[in-house]
Amino acid sequence: MFGAVLVAGPRQVGKTTMLEKITSDVGYVTLDDPIVRASAEEERGTFFKDNPPPVFVDEIQKAPALFEQIKLYLDRERKKGQFFMCGSQQFKMMKGVSESLAGRIGLVTLLGFSMREEYGIECDAPFLPTEEYLSVRREQLADIAYDEVWRRIHRGPMPELYSNPDFNWQMFYGAYVRTYIDRDVRELSEIGDTVKFTRFMVAAAASTGQLLNLSSLARDVGISQPTAERWLSILVASNVVYLLQPYSTNITKRAVKTPKLYFLDTGLAAYLTRWNTPEVLKSGAMAGAFFESFVISEIIKSYYNKGILEPPLYFYRDKDMNEIDLLIEESGTLYPIEMKKHADPVKKDTDAFALLDKIPGIRRGAGGVICLYDKPVTLRGDDRVIPVNYL
Repeated sequence: MFGAVLVAGPRQVGKTTMLEKITSDVGYVTLDDPIVRASAEEERGTFFKDNPPPVFVDEIQKAPALFEQIKLYLDRERKKGQFFMCGSQQFKMMKGVSESLAGRIGLVTLLGFSMREEYGIECDAPFLPTEEYLSVRREQLADIAYDEVWRRIHRGPMPELYSNPDFNWQMFYGAYVRTYIDRDVRELSEIGDTVKFTRFMVAAAASTGQLLNLSSLARDVGISQPTAERWLSILVASNVVYLLQPYSTNITKRAVKTPKLYFLDTGLAAYLTRWNTPEVLKSGAMAGAFFESFVISEIIKSYYNKGILEPPLYFYRDKDMNEIDLLIEESGTLYPIEMKKHADPVKKDTDAFALLDKIPGIRRGAGGVICLYDKPVTLRGDDRVIPVNYL
């Protein structure tokens, strides 16, 4: 569809590996090579004569001047599939895209492995709690044991940890955090106090599944609120953190306006908050927050992997503390979701869904309680239990 494609995402999720697989018949150049990078910066006008398209350019953010050259080439040649690019520093990449390649580039966000990928499920439909979706998924189900879900939540979705089961979890994430701060964060924001930034990541991980409270994060780390806001924007731009926005209209004036914070990699969050084994995590005080973060991450992946960059996902909470964990908006209909770490769902879990019926002009669709029960069960009307392996 596009002359150029850019794959963004966190470090080590397999962006380069994936693009190498699907572009094996085109040229490859990496800007990690200092000589190649110098050529891209100093001889940008002839860079793509030496490396003619179609070409895969790895770590494109290291030579932002190339974006203008790609624009000139695409405007002149008007061909599809000429440039494949990826990189981890989304700030720099998106700045180049917005200035030079708006409307000319296809954007893809890649996160860690989803359960569907790990278990070889070919279904690529974005998650919805509808009978149509569930009947499609029913044809392709993996049998995932209760303890296996918690093992996966704890170990995280990184391909390296999946492909090498013997890789030490703590060593992997320890190196990951150091590399992320040294190579991405420090370069992006000129952060001098990396100790405080690490503490900020820990405080954010401890807040996964909660309403964002910037003043509390700033106070816990000993930084100003504007600094906390800037550091949070780095975590969001790096696809480490996702901010789930509240659903609100002019009619829902009692709804809160603060987003909820979720870590997209539960393994990284577990490492930062020192939940060192799946057994300790599943019985600990943060088990519900980690299960919720895991479910949110899986649902986001189902949209990203379908090429939907802005998943229509929200939550609802009003000033009376009534809450619906997740709302999915599709074709003018809101589908409510609750997430429960237990395996004994009851009708009461869906009581909050009735809040939507009180909002004028809102059409409510089928709802679901995503939990660790082993089969779908109708709870009330179109609301049902949805086992986690249906995500």
